Amino acid sequence: MSKAQSVSADIGGKKIIIETGKLAKQATGSVTVRSGDTIVLVTAVANTTPKEGIDFMPLTVDYVEKTFAAGKIPGGFFKREGRPSEKETLTSRFIDRPIRPLFTEHYCNETQVIATVLSADPEHDPDVLAMIGASTALMISGIPFLGPIAGCRIGRVQGQWILNPTSEQMIDSDIDVIVAGSKDAVVMVEGGSNEVSEQEMIEAITRAHEAIQPILQAQEELVRLVGKTRWEVIPPPVDTDLVEKVNSMGKMLIKEAIKIPEKLKRYEALSKVKTEVITALVPADAEDADERKEKVKSIYENLKSQVMRNMILDDKVRIDGRDFESIRPISCEVGLLPRTHGSALFTRGETQGLVVVTLGTEDDVQTIDNLMEEGTKNFMLHYNFPPFSVGEVKFLRSPGRREIGHGALAERAVRKVMPSEQDFPYTVRIVSEILESNGSSSMASVCGASLSLMDAGVPILHPVAGIAMGLIKEGERVAVLSDILGDEDHLGDMDFKVCGTEKGITAIQMDIKIQGLSKELLAKALEQARRGRLHIISKMNEAIAVPRKELSLYAPRLESIKIPKEKIKDVIGPQGKVIKGIVELTGVKIDINDDGLVNIFSNNPAALAQAKEIVTYITARPEEGKVYLGKVVKIMEFGAFVEILPGTDGLVHISQLDPQRVNQVTDIVKEGDEVVVKVLEIGKDGKIRLSRKDALGLTPDIKPVRIRV
Repeated sequence: MSKAQSVSADIGGKKIIIETGKLAKQATGSVTVRSGDTIVLVTAVANTTPKEGIDFMPLTVDYVEKTFAAGKIPGGFFKREGRPSEKETLTSRFIDRPIRPLFTEHYCNETQVIATVLSADPEHDPDVLAMIGASTALMISGIPFLGPIAGCRIGRVQGQWILNPTSEQMIDSDIDVIVAGSKDAVVMVEGGSNEVSEQEMIEAITRAHEAIQPILQAQEELVRLVGKTRWEVIPPPVDTDLVEKVNSMGKMLIKEAIKIPEKLKRYEALSKVKTEVITALVPADAEDADERKEKVKSIYENLKSQVMRNMILDDKVRIDGRDFESIRPISCEVGLLPRTHGSALFTRGETQGLVVVTLGTEDDVQTIDNLMEEGTKNFMLHYNFPPFSVGEVKFLRSPGRREIGHGALAERAVRKVMPSEQDFPYTVRIVSEILESNGSSSMASVCGASLSLMDAGVPILHPVAGIAMGLIKEGERVAVLSDILGDEDHLGDMDFKVCGTEKGITAIQMDIKIQGLSKELLAKALEQARRGRLHIISKMNEAIAVPRKELSLYAPRLESIKIPKEKIKDVIGPQGKVIKGIVELTGVKIDINDDGLVNIFSNNPAALAQAKEIVTYITARPEEGKVYLGKVVKIMEFGAFVEILPGTDGLVHISQLDPQRVNQVTDIVKEGDEVVVKVLEIGKDGKIRLSRKDALGLTPDIKPVRIRV
């Protein structure tokens, strides 16, 4: 049995231990990564032979949270883990993105990385540990991975930078960013912030990159201790004669076709060129026709990429004729769906998003029950990408990783400008339906979400927009591109999405296909993104610049009442009978917070007023000098007890029943009678003195409201 080996390093004063040789030893590479009491097992397994007939890297990454790790039993009927949660999906994506570009070229073996959370400590999030484990498992496995990479989360509380902060520390942090990097460069950024400047974001990324260096060194040390010899990848033989023929015939044709601005027309022209090249170079009756056809296709695709990249780097012209900084034409429209609470159509070039806002009550919140988080969520943004948006025919399925990831990015960007729950106690759901796509559809969702929120009358702090930046880099030749097309994303080296307001950044996501991004290029891309973002916001402001003052006619209206905490039980009633009675009588929705804030929702103003009157009556406190319409609940020789508010009664002394002398109380009132009384005094002991004679002829300030319970 092999001996377990471990290495360790500190990030921000927190020790991270990486161990191998103890668990999952039949995997090609296996490690556990521990910080505090959080332990993640990460395995890497690859087939020893390449998969035939493909020219891409068949990599699968899965992050799995086991509920036993936190001492929980899964909910639901089956009591076992089911489909991945949003957290698991998003974590799988951000492990995948930094490692995918770092495999040796021409490596086509099926490879799978699985990160399994075995123990979960609420103070140490397993997501970053899983990323570190993925890199380490690959490094020691012999799989041709050009790492290591490592990552950490960085926050800032009251001006102080915190590395891998706890969830409690993150509550007060104005930056929440995960940075992955190699020794010399940043390879991925993911996170959000409270409208911070580009300079502050660069500082956060730089500090995080510096902090991960000890973890990179620890991985290299573990490779020296137990690492396997890296597999050799044999490049496929190059048919230089065929390459020359494809280039000679196709280069100029591709260059002309690729300049067609319209996406579908361009694709049609490029497809026609490919067909012509294949027809000319692959005789239909050749014995190796199928094999030769695939070679020509591969050479053609490489040539197409080279032509586009050289056109940008050498001719300084992009596919659709723009310069590097120009933004595609923008069109914004709001209020186009009459029965929704808020709607917007955002079009940028050939990318179009229809974004709709729906306002709900506390009953509509999403329940969160993850390994590291429990509670509710009252703001959601969902992104949908139907196949017709790119002119394709596909089965409609439940949201995939891409849709969940794009929705989460847009949600993070917009959440930062949402009003507080106290100022706007609605549940808000935004749905972005992508109707056309030619790049940057997630950023169109951000822009459309901002417009639709303002159309709905949601008092957001500032309009927010998003822009996707690209990069073409060949040696010292570099082009940073604003508002990239789909082809510029596919054939380029970077997809860098930056969202924010006129004040600063609210969300950021960077993926690169090269080995890393320098600080100088990062700064250039962020500054260029800032200028583009301001241009987009100016165009959005032409459609709507501030939130509407009134909510949609079809949105639930809200009345809020603050009641004493001890009165909450009175509004709810035994077994909820009182609140159910109010809802049954008026048809409103009522949410009661633990601090005594009562939110009443209804589309009917009369019902809203009626419900508010009932709650006010139930929770009112008696006041000296106020006149009440009360009910006689008890007769005594010396007077009558009158209930003036629910559960609150006072004494009308016999001398206060009438201006004339009263011999018997029952000569004036009887039990069950309704009488108008005035509060004379509220004693220190809480006893209330009432007068009927002083209230004769007066109109009650507060009348009883009767509901069926």
